[in-house]
Amino acid sequence: MRDFTGYGERLPDPEWPDDALIAVNFNLNMEGGGERCLFWGDDTSEGVLNDVGMPAMAGLRVPYVESTFEYGSRRGVWRLLDLFDHYKVPITLLAVGRALQACPAVGQACSARGHEVASHGLRWIDYTGVTPEDELADIREAVKVLELITGHRPSGWLTGRPSINTRRLALSLGGFLYDRDCLNDELPYWVSVGGRPHLLVPYSLETNDNGFDCQRGFKAPQDFFDYMRGAFDTLYREGERGSPKLLSISLHDRLIGRPARSEGLRLLLDYMRGFPRVWYCRGLDIARHWRSAFPAVDA
Repeated sequence: MRDFTGYGERLPDPEWPDDALIAVNFNLNMEGGGERCLFWGDDTSEGVLNDVGMPAMAGLRVPYVESTFEYGSRRGVWRLLDLFDHYKVPITLLAVGRALQACPAVGQACSARGHEVASHGLRWIDYTGVTPEDELADIREAVKVLELITGHRPSGWLTGRPSINTRRLALSLGGFLYDRDCLNDELPYWVSVGGRPHLLVPYSLETNDNGFDCQRGFKAPQDFFDYMRGAFDTLYREGERGSPKLLSISLHDRLIGRPARSEGLRLLLDYMRGFPRVWYCRGLDIARHWRSAFPAVDA
């Protein structure tokens, strides 16, 4: 069943902590090591968000694409974590299982710094055509990997390119408080999965650094800053007028983790820190708040 109505004309007051006018949630995607690559046994190279504009190439390894994905965990992620530490902003690390296995120090550092480590699946691939049996096996393994490396079972989930079965399969394992595989709202909401209520916390492919991919969109750090500032300003004004919402901002260690691009993020953090009544939160914080303030009744 699809829902085109949602909350309708008047959204509920989310009652954000400390009477915040807006909730800001930064999500940092860690995917290098889980992308398509012949080295991992795939039949093609990665052609999505590879930063250098190389298309997927069947039967070939592409060194520049592989090197781009390696940049995220080798250098980019550390620059970004230091930046968030400087501005005292907690984030959610969306960690692909295979990526975290390739560089476990990132997951351990995020946990130590107070960030959330949520699951981004086992592989960074499109699961729409994967069999339910294989997808469930990947979900189960992804949970084990994150728990082993961070010491905590992930409470949140984002596949990114889910199948029609993903949510049902993930929830069959238990333990998830929420998932992010939706792009259709600006507040969390409840759905029914197998007759049981389940919480969705919206993600965004729009307020996202993917505009830097292949230089097709954002050409300079200022472009990223201007675009995200526009989203922040609009939602902040709406909060002042009595309708607070969630701003979910999505980042990638291999994209905005580059020196020049990271300046756009620094400008944004510096700008937003100049406003009062802003709740900087992890996905887990949002889920806990919503479950407490708006418990499921008839999902």
